[in-house]
Amino acid sequence: MKRKLGNTGIKVNAIGFGEWQLSNIDRPSWDKAIDVIRQAVEAGVDFIDTADSYALDDNEFGHGERLVKAALDSFDSAHVTVATKVGATRPAGQWGRNGHPEWIKKACEASLSRLGKDSIFLYQLHGIDEKVPFEDTLGALANLKSEGKVQHLGLSNVDAKQLALAQSITRIETVQNACNPWRQEDVKSGLIKECERSDVTYLPFYPVGGKDQHQALSSQSILLPIAKKHQTSTYCVLLNWLLHTAQNIIPIPGASRASSILDSTKAVKFKLDDEELALIGTLA
Repeated sequence: MKRKLGNTGIKVNAIGFGEWQLSNIDRPSWDKAIDVIRQAVEAGVDFIDTADSYALDDNEFGHGERLVKAALDSFDSAHVTVATKVGATRPAGQWGRNGHPEWIKKACEASLSRLGKDSIFLYQLHGIDEKVPFEDTLGALANLKSEGKVQHLGLSNVDAKQLALAQSITRIETVQNACNPWRQEDVKSGLIKECERSDVTYLPFYPVGGKDQHQALSSQSILLPIAKKHQTSTYCVLLNWLLHTAQNIIPIPGASRASSILDSTKAVKFKLDDEELALIGTLA
C-alpha cells in the first residue's frame, strides 16, 4: 500500500518509521540500532523520520541523523526517503525550542553535513518557539527552500490555525502530530480532514499510544478480540485504525527492536470493519 507524501511527487509505503526510540535513553547499541533500520527497510519501509534533536542531550546533538546516515550507507537504500526536523533543543536532556532564523539556518547546515546531503528532502519544524514570531521562523524555512538547501517543508506539533498561517507563507507538505485512539484531538477538530483537502500528509507520532499506553495494550479488552480475529497484534490493529481514519495518513511507529517494526509493517495486510473501527474509537 503506497500513499502520497504531500505534493512532493513521490509515494511511500503506508507505514513509515520514527527513529526516536533508537536515540532515546533506553535505546539499543549503535550496531543493533543500525540493524533495526536495515531490517525495517528490507521489510518495505521506505520513509524514515528523524530530527537533529533526537539525542540524550545537547552534548550529542544530531545522534539520530548520524545514526540514520550510518545505517543507510551500510546497504542499498537509495529508494529510502529521509525526513528530519529542526527547532527543538535538548538542554540537560530536557526539551526546548529555538525558532530564531539564525538558528534555523545554522541547524540546517549541520543536518546537511550529518546526513551527507546537498539538500534535505523533507525538513520539518519540530515545534513553534513562542519567543519568536512564527512568521520569522517560517520565513527562514522558506528561504532555505528557495536556496535549495531543503526541497519540501513540514510542521510538527501545530493546530489548524497555525497550519493555515504557514500555508499563507510557504507550501507545507506534512503535519506531524501525536495521534492515536487515546489522543484524537486532530480527528475531532477536523485538522486531519483539512490536511487531506490541502494535499498535506498527516504523520501521526505515538500511533500506538506512546510508552504509557504501550504497556497497557496486552490487557485491552476491546483490542484483544479484534487482534485475535485478524491474527495480528494489538499494535497492528491500532495502526490499521489510523490508516482507515483518512487516506492522507502515514503512521510513523518507532521501535528499538527489529521485531517491533517488522510487526508494524503487517498493519496493511487486513481490513477492519466499521464496527471494529467504531469500537477502537471509543478507547478515548
